[in-house]
Amino acid sequence: MVIRGKVRNGKVTLQDPKALPEGTEVEVRPVKSAAKKSKPIAKKKKPQPRSLAERYAGFIGMAKGLPPDMSANLDHYLYSVPKRP
Repeated sequence: MVIRGKVRNGKVTLQDPKALPEGTEVEVRPVKSAAKKSKPIAKKKKPQPRSLAERYAGFIGMAKGLPPDMSANLDHYLYSVPKRP
């Protein structure tokens, strides 16, 4: 449960005085002041993920001597699946 208030003349004054019964023991923790919150913090933008072509640009064109239909019939060359027309 959170009950808010302010310190005035060394005493904590609650926004809702009837929120706690008289004599209730409490623990007081200060919250960040509004002056600190008002300063905008520049958020770092996450870099956009690179595309597959960007990630593997160093490997594009490295394989030599492959059949011209390698991309269309990859399963045939790897697993002996019948060729696609």
